[in-house]
Amino acid sequence: MKLNHLNLTVTDVNAAREFLEKYFELQTRHTRGNSFAVLSDKDGLVLTLMKGTEAEYPKTFHIGFIQESEEQVNAINRRMKEDGFDVGEPQRAHGWTFYVKAPGGFTVEVLC
Repeated sequence: MKLNHLNLTVTDVNAAREFLEKYFELQTRHTRGNSFAVLSDKDGLVLTLMKGTEAEYPKTFHIGFIQESEEQVNAINRRMKEDGFDVGEPQRAHGWTFYVKAPGGFTVEVLC
């Protein structure tokens, strides 16, 4: 059995959806105006985004996108910096990793 569905409450569904499409190759399968979106990936993940007036998650809450190599982590980090996101350099922790606050109010970890 594997976890394959996650719902996030976000403050901006469209911005969050575009971010996830651009950097993590998720594809939008369905939207309902600006209040709901269904995204998926080639491995069967279904990620839904629901509009909320605020998105408050515990400080350590995040979702992660595991990459195949450090070079991929570095490339995503570089693209995010070029696009104006406030991201630090990847660091060696439990893997080669960095975190970014995504549009909509949730945190994403990129690692390998």
